Amino acid sequence: MTELEAILTKYNFPKRTTRATTKVEEIENRIGFPLPDDYKFYLDNYTEHEEFVGPELVNLWDIDELLSINKDTGIFDNLPLTLGIGNNPSSEFIAIEFMDNKNYRIVLSPFIDLDKQYHIDIGNSFTDFFVRLDNGQEWFD
Repeated sequence: MTELEAILTKYNFPKRTTRATTKVEEIENRIGFPLPDDYKFYLDNYTEHEEFVGPELVNLWDIDELLSINKDTGIFDNLPLTLGIGNNPSSEFIAIEFMDNKNYRIVLSPFIDLDKQYHIDIGNSFTDFFVRLDNGQEWFD
């Protein structure tokens, strides 16, 4: 079991029981960059879930909601190298930001002012994001 799988199991993230209608390739074509492998693993094997992970409440969106939520909230229009993947209860979204050459970071940013200057780094990868939370790191440490 990978480190990511172990954390998702620990916090009871539900396994996907049905095939998603949206394909990862559709999302990648829309955003113009490849998704990280650990996040693709999550999309293929897990579904939407809201749970405390360590000290923070995390709501990760289902693959079938990603495109519509990003479009409806203006993320696609204002943050071209960012894909919103979830949110917290404080009107902030969790996102994958593509840096370059398959380098990413996981960020927390406000829905109100969609500008990358407000991105807060909360992980060097999707797995690192979960590891940090599981180790007790809070959003604004």
